[in-house]
Amino acid sequence: MTIEAGQPLAGQPTSARQAGPRRPLGGLGRVALGRAGRAALLATGRPPVPDALEPLVQAHRRHHPQADLGLLGRAYRLAEESHRGQKRKSGEPYITHPLAVTMILAQLGAGTTTLVASLLHDTVEDTDLTLSQVAEGFGPEVAYLVDGVTKLEKVDFGAAAEAETFRKMLVATGDDVRVMVIKLADRLHNMRTIRHMKPASQVRIAKVTRDVLIPLAERLGIQVLKAELEDIVFATLHPEEHARSRALLARHEDGPDTLLAPFAGALGRQLAEAGIAAEVTVRPRHCVSLHRVLLKRDAAPGRDGRPQEPQPADFGRLLVVVEENADCYAVLGELHTCWTPLPGEFKDFVAAPKFNLYQSLHTAVALAGGEVVEVLVRTRRMHAVAETGVVALGDPRQPGARGGEQAADELDRTDPARPGWLSRLLEWQQETPDPDAFWSALTADLAGDREITVVTELGETLQLRAGATCVDAAYLLGEETGHRCIGARVNGRLAALSTVLQDGDRVAILTDGSDGPGGSDGPGGVEGAAPGGRRRAEPSGPAPEWLAHARTPAARLAIERWLADHPARRPVVRTGPSAGQPAPPAHPVAAGRPAAPVTAADRPGAPVRLARCCTPVPPDEIVGYPIRAGAVAVHRSGCPAGERMRADGRGALEVSWRPGGAPPTGFRATLRAEALNRPRLLADLTAAISAEGVGIVSAEVEPPQELRVRHTYTVELPDPAVLAAVQRAMLRVSGVYDVERPHAPAGGGPGRAPAAQPAPVGPGRPARGRPGAAGGKWG
Repeated sequence: MTIEAGQPLAGQPTSARQAGPRRPLGGLGRVALGRAGRAALLATGRPPVPDALEPLVQAHRRHHPQADLGLLGRAYRLAEESHRGQKRKSGEPYITHPLAVTMILAQLGAGTTTLVASLLHDTVEDTDLTLSQVAEGFGPEVAYLVDGVTKLEKVDFGAAAEAETFRKMLVATGDDVRVMVIKLADRLHNMRTIRHMKPASQVRIAKVTRDVLIPLAERLGIQVLKAELEDIVFATLHPEEHARSRALLARHEDGPDTLLAPFAGALGRQLAEAGIAAEVTVRPRHCVSLHRVLLKRDAAPGRDGRPQEPQPADFGRLLVVVEENADCYAVLGELHTCWTPLPGEFKDFVAAPKFNLYQSLHTAVALAGGEVVEVLVRTRRMHAVAETGVVALGDPRQPGARGGEQAADELDRTDPARPGWLSRLLEWQQETPDPDAFWSALTADLAGDREITVVTELGETLQLRAGATCVDAAYLLGEETGHRCIGARVNGRLAALSTVLQDGDRVAILTDGSDGPGGSDGPGGVEGAAPGGRRRAEPSGPAPEWLAHARTPAARLAIERWLADHPARRPVVRTGPSAGQPAPPAHPVAAGRPAAPVTAADRPGAPVRLARCCTPVPPDEIVGYPIRAGAVAVHRSGCPAGERMRADGRGALEVSWRPGGAPPTGFRATLRAEALNRPRLLADLTAAISAEGVGIVSAEVEPPQELRVRHTYTVELPDPAVLAAVQRAMLRVSGVYDVERPHAPAGGGPGRAPAAQPAPVGPGRPARGRPGAAGGKWG
């Protein structure tokens, strides 16, 4: 579908009544016909429509035969009078702009109220007409739409005017999506005439259109408008690449179609023989779409190592339009029966629509000559929504007005007036008063050209931008959930918070608190980890490194806000203390360089680094080894990594613990728990560590083997003396039969937990391998 201002539309119905018997009009001239038409209008009591509105009326009547033309005429006369004497950059009268914008909307199928607001959309901004006068003459609904697209004055907002205008527009769109539809049509006409702007202005406007308006058109599903905007932006910012793609398209259009058209005919005949009523057409690609195909060709060189030449199938796809949803799958069956389908190319957006309401079946089949053709299958209703998006759904303030469809709840404005992505955007924009921060967050949020759908373990559907991580999913479930997040489970397996989610993943967010015994699943698949009967502690909060994993503005803003409110908190993932046991105080970094935890006898003042492989903690026996830059690496005695350094010729240094010394963020220790695999073991172990007021830096769970599982935790100790208590607490967890520190010296010593009676792992079945005893693990 191509939108062209002033384009006459064939087959347009008319509602003019004729008086008396029908008479042949072949003998009447054009002047007589015009007089007869005006007389007919006056006879019905309707005011004549201005001649400039005739093409617009034809386009509007095609979608709305009973439209109030008198209202359109009044709006046009007021707009023409208000803009009289104003000129555009091209030298044309200014009224041509609102008229062209309204023509675009009429061809999309917008309602009369939208067209009236479009005719008046620049009057309040550029003329002496006030918003109250618009409301008095055309009602508050039209006034709201006009106000939504009216720009803010640079005199009042300075450089922030553009960002604040978009903020105002998005807020208005949240209540009425037609505001953004008018803005998109307005930008399309401005882009059509962008050649009259200065080169610097062309680049600036094209970049804003690329970064903000085109993604918004995509999210509203208005594909015909989005495609033309993409092509104009492409021609403005990349004229050479656009010329290449345009030349290839022209060359293809001038030559005979030897692939797509014959295949469309063959498919149409096959469907007719199968008794499936369908319309099969070739859908040509536009410039940007072809350019993307060419980029893929360039990225996949042929056997000779040179880029592949474009194939006939690259210039278009087949579109099959049917009547019913079931017919879509019938067409798919015929396609896959008569031609060879390509594995991995089938996508069902009928059963699972895209976030922008798009529905179609996508597939690709290989023909007899080896060519691959893409095929789209959809119903007529799906096709209308795929082309014009929310416009095809009608006036959001009048549910069910189009096609007799009735909305289940007139107050439910999430579709189409409040799409999920828009609701999320409106939430975080309220938290960013700074216009520069808002603009950066807006462009970042719209940068992804697609969204993914993940499902929680409790069945809740989450819509996220492509590239989102578990951190984004946690904050989408709520800010409190994000702050309490300590881990995630993706498709049944523990995953790092930085894990990038894929479309269709099943995710659960693990948090550090719950209200039930051993933790319970909460809304959105949130799993608590605090023991039963304990109150929820204050959220431990995110670490600064989470910002590197957050892809959505909502998550980033929530993390930044929490970090700003808690500047003294340490950057670790912590779990809350148990009831009645206050959390140990944080260890703020002292002014200047903190006292080193270890001193080297031969190298006083040398910087020391506690090895992460064996995580030495006082009073472990330790040994030092010289490393680069004059520093000393401190390992526990017997650590395999330290022994390898000694074998490589590094001389051992005499080191000792400094009384009162500590790393800036506290001592870290790694603990490994051997246990019988059972549900909720992770939650109970993290709860046991939480009860001792210890922060968890990282956790790793190995796949179970013969009902046994190994959990490895790196914890941050407020005091080295807490380590033994943490080991004993972990041993008390049901199913845990051993807790050790990796790389511990043979024969026990500091690497083993002090003797403690572990909890039984089953009725009448004692746990094996108490710490410190022989045969501490199952072999």
